[in-house]
Amino acid sequence: MSVPLNDATMGDAKEVIVDRQAAINEPQLPSLAQLTHWVGCVFAHHPDDQRLEVTIRFVDERESQTLNRDYRGKDSTTNVLSFPFEGPPGVDLPLLGDLVICHAVVAKEASEQSKPIEHHYAHMVVHGILHLMGYDHIDDEEAEEMEQFERELLAELNIPDPYSDDV
Repeated sequence: MSVPLNDATMGDAKEVIVDRQAAINEPQLPSLAQLTHWVGCVFAHHPDDQRLEVTIRFVDERESQTLNRDYRGKDSTTNVLSFPFEGPPGVDLPLLGDLVICHAVVAKEASEQSKPIEHHYAHMVVHGILHLMGYDHIDDEEAEEMEQFERELLAELNIPDPYSDDV
């Protein structure tokens, strides 16, 4: 699905393209429209970035664990994995990368944190897109910067601070 993203700084509309893949049959998965809205919110804050295509794949615990083990060296499931697109030299494509989200982990975390699953999914998408754009949380300063940006983006989506104990 693609939707226009108005860019006041450039005076034209850019198309946000989200490829939604579901490797599981689960009724609680976000719709393509929701994903595109959440991704578009992040992209709107990066008007110079021309990488406006992303794939978001929903997987089971086995696939999450396999990918986490093979690409991060961690033999466990995780909520979201990000894979930035690295094209061959000379190939200029507007692909930002892929997000892989494990429904079982997201659903469990949402329940444990007493928050709507839709809010937690929005957070995982925003968090993953920021990783694809180069944000990280390896050290405390980077973590605080990334988390603050997540708070601001989620507030624009009318979603409470995911890091607050009051959620």
